[in-house]
Amino acid sequence: MDSAIWQQILGQDAKYNAYRMPSDPHFKTQYLRRRSQLLREKAKKPLDDTTVRTHYLKIRYKILNQKYGPVSEMSSLRSVSMKGSTTGLDRLGIVPEGKNPGTLSAHASVNNVIPTRQAEASRAMAGGKTIAENYSFTGVYHAFESSPGASATCVQFANDERSKLAFASSDGVLQIGELEPVAEVKVVFKGHRGEITDFAWSISNDLIVTSSKDTTLRLWDTSNGQCIRIIAEARITPIHCCAFHPLNNNFVVAGDGNGLINVYNISTGKATKGGSGKTGAAAVSLSFNSPGNILWVGDNKGTLHSFVYDLSGNKLRKGHQVTISAGHAITSIQSRSWINREARDPSVLVNVACNLLCLLRVTNNKGLVQLKKTFAIKQSSMRIRSVFCPLMSFRQGACVVTGSEDMTVSFFDVEKSSKSCVNRLFGHSAPVMDASFNYDESLLASCDAGGMVIVWRKDS
Repeated sequence: MDSAIWQQILGQDAKYNAYRMPSDPHFKTQYLRRRSQLLREKAKKPLDDTTVRTHYLKIRYKILNQKYGPVSEMSSLRSVSMKGSTTGLDRLGIVPEGKNPGTLSAHASVNNVIPTRQAEASRAMAGGKTIAENYSFTGVYHAFESSPGASATCVQFANDERSKLAFASSDGVLQIGELEPVAEVKVVFKGHRGEITDFAWSISNDLIVTSSKDTTLRLWDTSNGQCIRIIAEARITPIHCCAFHPLNNNFVVAGDGNGLINVYNISTGKATKGGSGKTGAAAVSLSFNSPGNILWVGDNKGTLHSFVYDLSGNKLRKGHQVTISAGHAITSIQSRSWINREARDPSVLVNVACNLLCLLRVTNNKGLVQLKKTFAIKQSSMRIRSVFCPLMSFRQGACVVTGSEDMTVSFFDVEKSSKSCVNRLFGHSAPVMDASFNYDESLLASCDAGGMVIVWRKDS
């Protein structure tokens, strides 16, 4: 079984993993690790008819789809006639900051976040709580610190893990911390000679890829902190962002200071043929959609670019570009299949360094976006990041969380047309750079420019 096939099989299992034993996160993690081990072993065995494995992949998808239902974003995409290249937000229906571009209707319009209000029983099963009650994080569970004098640049919980997280810092060090049974740093990764700008966990959490201002990508073994591979850019320029392909973790995409986007095969350390794109300005953020066929890249001049990713050949093809705010960097991109189980439109959340957090709706299969809503935050120059809340339910409302230069963590209800900030956490003494939920939303981690990583717990 070649690496592309078994990675896609593992990717399919990971997408549906949230539906397996929802009350037992340990089982879900162990399931993925065991699947990864078995698939790797199978890949080593020769097979006369290689089409058998491709056929297995298709059958596996059908079985999972029948058992758990579709999770792909593409089933909810609406085709549009809008074509082309550069588009401004004025053509996307931009509205004054903080205002809702659409009015909620009982009969779903394209701008709705919650199309209907007829799922009260389902919402009651989900807890019947308001958004503010669901996200009343106030208690500090634990606090980690990065190296003395270094700022914390980003933080992420591991996939389907309640208590394992990693955080990176400006001195080039990455650390993995465990919160249970005792909160402590378990693994320290050292090797970068410059700031770690971004990192990503693999599907089964056995690998982490990091990008750095020292012009390299590094692949790490999360069990012992060893560097497995170093990928250096041919041109001397910082690498600002990176991500594993969501269905095939043998491939990593990275964006650099010259605006070059490259797809790398981590087995060989080489860029794939045809797997490159250009943004025209420094690429500072990127994100895949969950099927892995659309890649969004944000540059430091305020333009959001989309690329179509060819899954069979790991090639990139230009999609669309939209100027969010000319001259202001897009510092964070997060994509989501849908906001909650009533709002099936795929969405993209972006931070723009002009005091703006934007929620965008994906309108076609090449990644074109339309403005859905904006939120006013404090961000003028720093690389602030935001995140969707991970749980999807029938509860009314949906939430996003962002860092801020005003030293707070802000929670926004994307459905509310006014007073959308439902919670704000005060505890950091420096600008908050990033935030991350664990898989069940029981814990939230945030990191700041002073080097502090705070893990918050929900009010009981």
